[in-house]
This record gives sequence, structure tokens and C-alpha cells, in this order.
Amino acid sequence: MEKQRIHFAHTSDGVSIAFCSLGQGMPLLYISGWMSHLELDAETPYGEAFVEGLSDGGRRRLIRFDMRGSGLSDRNVEDISVPARVRDIEAVVDHLGLDRVAIFAWSMNGPPAIIYAAEHPEKVSHLILYGTFAHQEHADREPLGRALVDLVRADWRIGSRAIVEFEHPEADKDVADWINRYQREAASAEVAAAMLEEALFGVDVREYLPKLTMPTLVLHRRDDQAFPAACGRELASLMPHAHFVPLPGNVHLPFLGDVDSIFDAVNDFLSSKDHHDEEHGPRMRVAPGLQIILFTDMEGSTSLTQRLGDAAAQEMVRTHNTIVRDGLRAHEGSEIKHTGDGIMAAFSSASGAIECAMAIQKACERDVEAHPDAPVRVRIGLNAGEPVAEGEDLFGTAVQMAARIAARAEAGQILVSDVVRQLAAGKGFLFSEEGDVALRGFDDPVRLYRVGWQV
Repeated sequence: MEKQRIHFAHTSDGVSIAFCSLGQGMPLLYISGWMSHLELDAETPYGEAFVEGLSDGGRRRLIRFDMRGSGLSDRNVEDISVPARVRDIEAVVDHLGLDRVAIFAWSMNGPPAIIYAAEHPEKVSHLILYGTFAHQEHADREPLGRALVDLVRADWRIGSRAIVEFEHPEADKDVADWINRYQREAASAEVAAAMLEEALFGVDVREYLPKLTMPTLVLHRRDDQAFPAACGRELASLMPHAHFVPLPGNVHLPFLGDVDSIFDAVNDFLSSKDHHDEEHGPRMRVAPGLQIILFTDMEGSTSLTQRLGDAAAQEMVRTHNTIVRDGLRAHEGSEIKHTGDGIMAAFSSASGAIECAMAIQKACERDVEAHPDAPVRVRIGLNAGEPVAEGEDLFGTAVQMAARIAARAEAGQILVSDVVRQLAAGKGFLFSEEGDVALRGFDDPVRLYRVGWQV
């Protein structure tokens, strides 16, 4: 992972906010759950792995910052309320000059993100809320909450350890010690207690939820001990365009536990809209049943941006889009969504999907010959199955496997699953066996075949 560089933005009330930006592509603003510390994040494998996953391996521009009162931002501040933290978000977005940004917010900083998104809908393309809430009305938990706030104020060392029991009930000693040290170094006892007290007894942002017009993904682990999953269900039920995804486990902290389920949900969600090109190919009227799923993925888009600059790299993205969409039109494919570095499409015919993939690779080859200094090279993966249809999108195992197959391919290759090969049997295609391949997120190896198209 590239080395992070810390910068500072200034809020309207004069607070310095530390932030950093890693990766290229679609901007995603990550808002930590409680206190945070950018410097400590870079020192632990948990933090590095989570940053790598959220940035999709650097193909997404991940922006992180420390809220006021914590980390490398100004510590000596009197106002750390939810409205004040909204100003922190505003400062970072405005400083970077972002016209549109996706937001990932969790836990106690979900409410500031909700208010910001409601007040600036033109700036927020997607909103992801993990393990958070709109308000708290759990009378049976109030005595425990009051006791935790008092304990944090009285003895931050003991209070921090008590909080860990809710954040990660099954943490071993090494992990628990790391969380405890991180929390105590990231913020003072008073800041921690004030944020906890407000979250438990002083927040109600339900009035903002109907105003959230952007696509919203609500993620919540089913057995979360810090904030129950009922909080996530309530959030989703009160927002007009929210999709609720329950996740396995009881770990409140998103960077521990089953993090792959979070990455998969986020990647699927954020790839649902093309932020670069308003001219889409044929849209799919999604219906249930067997679909052939095709993913394209541009090779080295991050390094190309660094080498050629934003404008030239974006022109290459447009070239890719044109090539793929021309292929879809010619072979009766339907574009489902743009993924930033590629396109997901669906076909009713395996032979049509393979013919489209071959046409795309041949068009890319012609473009390489015409533009050797800025070649568009593409990986393509295909899988078949019965995905879950929702609106104009497709979800499920068949889609995830197609994406993993595309990621496995090399530039200029077309890789297909065995089921696609069998569906296209007798159609004259040339297949060469790649063998049984382990794909991330799948327990059993998958037999893949390479399609011969350079004939």
C-alpha cells in the first residue's frame, strides 16, 4: 500500500482536521466510528488490510480523516457534538474540491454523516451506513450506558477495556490490548465520554432520513453487541432508497471479523452507477432466471492515471466504455452497471456473451495498435447462474463469481467458468483448460477455461 500523506483542512469554526487520501478513481469518504488516529491506523495490519479492501486495491480513492478531538486533528476543542462533526465532514469535502463523493460512515459517526448527506444531497452519490443508528430508545440498556459513560470519565484505562467487551466480545488478549491502546491514544477520556454520552442519550436524526435521496446501503452485523441490528433495520425502513444487508457475526468494529462480506457488499453497491460517463449502453430490464454475467476490468488503471494524468486516463476510460457498449449493442447484451474500471453486463445466451467478449478484445487490440502509448487492455470474466434481480441490478453468488473470474484473468484474456463452457458447447468456440482455481470468498475451487479469440 502506498505511503499515506497527512494534510489538514480547516472547519468554519477554526478547527484543523487531519486527512489523507489513497488510491485513484471514484472518491469514497471513510468516516470512523468513534475516535480515530491516522498514524496508528498505518501501524497495524488490521487498519492496512481494511484500507486496502475499501479502496478496492487502490482502484478507488479512499479519503480518511480524524474527527475533531481525536487523532492528528485538533484535540483541544470544546464542541465535539454531532453538528460540530458535520462541519468536519464539510471541511474535508470542500478542501478537496469534491463535486460528488460516496460516504462510508459507521457507529457514532453515522448521525453526522446522515445530517451532511441530507443537507448536501447534490454532493453525496452513495451513502453506506454500517453498525449505526438514528436514535437510541432502549430503556433497559440505559443504566448500563450511564455506568459506561461514568467509568470512561473516571478511569479511561478501565473504561476502554469495558468498551472492548461490546465492540469485540470474543477478542483474544492481543487484539483486545491493541483496541484498548488505540482508543486511549486516539482521544482523551473526556472526548470519549462526551461522544458516548451523546450517542446513547442525545442523538435523534430521524427527521433527516426521509431527505436522503441518494442510494443508501445499510450494513449491520446480526449480533452486534454495541448497537443492536434493530437500529440498522429502523434506519433502512425510514429512508426512501435504502437497502438493508444483515451480516454475520457479533463484532462491532468493521475492520475485524468477517470483513470480506463488507467489502463484497460495498463493491457491489458502489459499482451500481457510472460516475464518469452519462451515456450508458442498453439498460437491462432485470428478470429472474438464468443469466450469463460478464465483467470487464481495465488493466493498470491506477498506474495509468499516475503516468498519464487524470484527463488522459479518463479518456482511456471513455474509450473502454465505447468499445464495451458497442459490443453489447451488437450482441444483445445489457449493461447492468459501471464499476469504475469496467462494466458489468448480462446476456440470455452463453454464445452471445462469448461473442461479445471476443469482439471487445479484438476492438481493444485494434486500439492498442492505434494508440501504443495509451493502450486500453481489458480482462474479461464470465459466469452463469440465477442471480437475484432487484430493480435494474443483479446480486448474488453468480455475480460475485463472475467478478472474481475477471479479476483472475490477465490483460487480453477471456476466462469463463465451466458452466459457461458447457452452455456454449458445439458453437465452435476454442476453450483451453486453466484448471481448478481458488477464488476469494469461495470455499471450493472453480474450473476455469480460457477462450481463444486471436484467430
